[in-house]
Amino acid sequence: MRVALVAGESSGDLLGAGLIREIRKSIPGTTFEGVAGPTMAACGCVVLEDADMLAVMGLVEPLTRIPKLRRLRRSLVERWTDDPPDAFVGIDAPDFNLGLAKRLRRAGVKTIQYVCPSVWAWRQGRVKKLSVAADRVLCLLPFEQKFLDEHDVACDFVGHPMADRTPVNPDADIARQQSGAVGSPIVAILPGSRMSEVSRLGPVFAEAARLLTTRYPDIGFIAPMATPEIRDCFRRTISDETLARMVLTDGEAETAVSAADVVLLASGTATLQTALLGKPMVVAYRLAALTYAIVKLFDLIKVPYVSLPNLLIDAPLVPEYIQNDATPENLANEVALLLGDDARRTLIANTFGTFRACLARDADRRAADAVIDMATGHAG
Repeated sequence: MRVALVAGESSGDLLGAGLIREIRKSIPGTTFEGVAGPTMAACGCVVLEDADMLAVMGLVEPLTRIPKLRRLRRSLVERWTDDPPDAFVGIDAPDFNLGLAKRLRRAGVKTIQYVCPSVWAWRQGRVKKLSVAADRVLCLLPFEQKFLDEHDVACDFVGHPMADRTPVNPDADIARQQSGAVGSPIVAILPGSRMSEVSRLGPVFAEAARLLTTRYPDIGFIAPMATPEIRDCFRRTISDETLARMVLTDGEAETAVSAADVVLLASGTATLQTALLGKPMVVAYRLAALTYAIVKLFDLIKVPYVSLPNLLIDAPLVPEYIQNDATPENLANEVALLLGDDARRTLIANTFGTFRACLARDADRRAADAVIDMATGHAG
């Protein structure tokens, strides 16, 4: 069996690697090729282009990469229509993958979209594109399946691999020893995994940290950095006084969050990881000014919250600060409120503890079974 894949950035790379490992357990001789990151490559995927090529967010920001992305899409369409794989799996990156999948499906290739686009949240018109492009959608979250069922899009809820991997009740003391975090309290800071995110939120988070040092003389910070470039970008925003209290780590987000009393982070998948680790958090979300103006003008966002934990529970427990409200003062004040309220932190941890039962469903295995069924013609 031969499977073509296109994964968007580091999160897609991890999903793709899990998928490859599980498919190979069932069909050892399966070959894989496509747009992939280092983890997929280590699993034996032939890399035609690096996954970081697709690591752009927003409506306006991708415009500068359109020529390169169009050339890449054309080359993949040509390659996989001339020599069709048994299945194509688009992993996240819907703006790129759905257009590619539509062309491949038209040519007779079985197409799977792994990770439902956030059509339930914004730009809901994309659900029509999804139904045309993908033979099947693999959903990580239960409300995604409900939404797609209502729109007659073939889908499966496979659960979230992060819920399968995240440890139960991590030991904060051990995590602090492993990370080198020193102080009391400890605040983890995650400004994002994309340079565009860090350039907008990094200075805000750095100033929020400085403000917190004026309230807590012994406070310590730990900040996991997704890449060396992001580390350099974020470090330049931090005052010397704050930097003396901060440990910057290369990756190791799980350890950093486990070590923390409260987490300050950019909206994204990391909010779910933080919830699965039972940690209270404050979330910030900023888009480029023009992108945000377009979103507001056309009322493109259809959900009341931006963080996944708030979307998974009835009553929101995660403070969210969006665009101009994401100021250092607001973020520092909210972190301080959580640090000073032991009862609320306990309530949050207990509520977050319910997520695992819902999301931990052996997602890699379920996704692999769905791809195999589609590729071999056994899908229902």
